[in-house]
Amino acid sequence: MRKTALYNCNLLLWAFLFVSVAPAQTATGSLEFTARITPTAARPEPVRQFTFYLLTRSYAEIVKEAEEKDPAPARDAFIDSLTVSPELRTWLKGHDTFDLASPDVDKLLSPDDILHVPEFLLAYQRNNSGGVTSGLPKPKYTDTMRAEHPEKYEKLKQDYMTALLKFVRAHPETVSGVELELDGVNPQRKWDALQSARRKRIQRTAPDLAQLKFLAAKVDTDLEGHASVSSLAPGDYWISSLNLDANAGDMRVHWDVPVKIEAGRAARVELSNLNTTEGISSNP
Repeated sequence: MRKTALYNCNLLLWAFLFVSVAPAQTATGSLEFTARITPTAARPEPVRQFTFYLLTRSYAEIVKEAEEKDPAPARDAFIDSLTVSPELRTWLKGHDTFDLASPDVDKLLSPDDILHVPEFLLAYQRNNSGGVTSGLPKPKYTDTMRAEHPEKYEKLKQDYMTALLKFVRAHPETVSGVELELDGVNPQRKWDALQSARRKRIQRTAPDLAQLKFLAAKVDTDLEGHASVSSLAPGDYWISSLNLDANAGDMRVHWDVPVKIEAGRAARVELSNLNTTEGISSNP
């Protein structure tokens, strides 16, 4: 009698376990996808043996998170770090440019800017040196005079500045070409280097962040560009190539395609040129 009761108890336990486990086994979904790229004026080609990442968050959003953790340098702080005159720092903070070697920079320079920013004044003098410009005032003061006759030095300097200001206002064409003399103090290169270094850091950290925090699965496509993932919890996912290029002919593309996984169902997705996040042709 005791053995019969024990046997019945075991049957009930197994039945309970079967009923509990069976729904869990059918509570997942799966994903099948095929990746193809169509080069310019050619047929679609499968993306063979390429690694795709199934993420629980859009890779574009992950990149934004990486950018927030490594913010762009503050513009004013960058200007304050430059080894230029205080007057040039003030001018840069008041103008939306760093490229002092730009052909259009002369249009941003007023006569007062040229006189009061030492770098601009020196560039203007060099650009108009050699007696090319008729009537251009010449300074009559020297550094030696500054030490020996400071009052005379200051008067001659002020006279020169007044005459030069009048000349620049009367001959605005003499400002043209001044950018050619500003290359040595041009902050654009340093700014570009900072921005480039930041982009490279984000290109390294964003894929790591995606795989550490948001990776649901990783899968390689076969020779037909096909891949599948099973046993996925229901929810929203993104099929991503991270920051890696998939290539075919003249095309290089990235994918960050959303897909919804439902319990007990297989989601099917076609990756193509139409749903890439970026499409670049090598043709001009």
